Amino acid sequence: MPNTPIGIMQGRLSPPEEGRFQSFPRWSWQDEFARARNAGLDYIEWIYDDYGASVNPIASAQGRERIVAVSAEYKVNVPAICADWLMDFPVLRCSASERHEREQIFHQLLKWGADIQVSRIVLPFVDASSMKGSVEKDIVIGVLESALPLAERFRVELHLETDLNPQDFADFLTRIDHPLVKVNYDSGNSSGLGYIARDEFSAYGKRIGSIHLKDRLRNPDGSVQTRPLGEGSADFDDLFASIRRIGYTGGFTLQVARGSDGDEVNWAKQQAAFVRSHWK
Repeated sequence: MPNTPIGIMQGRLSPPEEGRFQSFPRWSWQDEFARARNAGLDYIEWIYDDYGASVNPIASAQGRERIVAVSAEYKVNVPAICADWLMDFPVLRCSASERHEREQIFHQLLKWGADIQVSRIVLPFVDASSMKGSVEKDIVIGVLESALPLAERFRVELHLETDLNPQDFADFLTRIDHPLVKVNYDSGNSSGLGYIARDEFSAYGKRIGSIHLKDRLRNPDGSVQTRPLGEGSADFDDLFASIRRIGYTGGFTLQVARGSDGDEVNWAKQQAAFVRSHWK
């Protein structure tokens, strides 16, 4: 098996807090490093969202020092930040002044990320922050262009997660052809939308810099349900063949369906084993 690290989205190693499927784990973020190590995982992808913003240690110098220390203690890296805050407060469909304020938080995340030695920030443009039409795509291009000088300064990549179809996403990427702007490929989003991995990788595979792994089942009524890996609509044979074709060497972040509360470590082991069996 290629030496590709496997990590997990923060919060997946703790029971959901206040019924939230994905959020910063206010009460257990430090414990998750020991759990990740016990699960045989290499890294945790950090979450910054509105739910945890007031207590998220990444927002203070002392907190960032603590993150680095705990990461080193358990030998579990923090290579990425998932900027879910931009789902709570999208840079789209808001006033110009609101957008400016939200961009400032985004810019601050770049500095905070550099302080804890992340290599990338994942920017979600799905669901509430999905790009609808050419005007909104123009706005996102502007937001990215304004952040690039800071991204260059702090050496942090911007990884875009979108729900655009393969050709539309490829066309969008040609408008911002910068080495720090890459794609975060999400297998669950794609399978839920009915996209085919080989088509997506053919369209923009050379820009893929990180991968979230989850599985979703698209129901006849149009609803989408997150399922354990291998139990949804994703074709993992096609996916991993496509990943191999582009020579991908980045990590695989488990963003999988939750198992039973209290059994998160064993569940993560099972889901990681699924990945390894397909990747070896």
